[in-house]
Amino acid sequence: MKTAKRSPRVRKSSGNVFADLRVHDPQDMLARAQLANRICLIIESRGLTQTSAAELLRLDQPKISALMHGKLKGFSVERLIRCLNELGQEVEIIVRPARASRR
Repeated sequence: MKTAKRSPRVRKSSGNVFADLRVHDPQDMLARAQLANRICLIIESRGLTQTSAAELLRLDQPKISALMHGKLKGFSVERLIRCLNELGQEVEIIVRPARASRR
């Protein structure tokens, strides 16, 4: 007996994958993921090892490894901004009214 194949249900993204997945505090998760991504791109573009990045950022190597693998537990937005500052980056925060879909 053949079973009918079901089409996967597709929904339009909200623009925040964490909100789409109903993760707790999706705005914070998205901000941390974006900051961590930028840190990883800088580390890779400079050819830094995890050990040298750890020294530069005043973290231990296992924390850099976790960051590079997207494990952001223990990394606040403030801590990630400090890391970007240590990498010579200027972080600008922009405040604007929320889009209607976020309200």
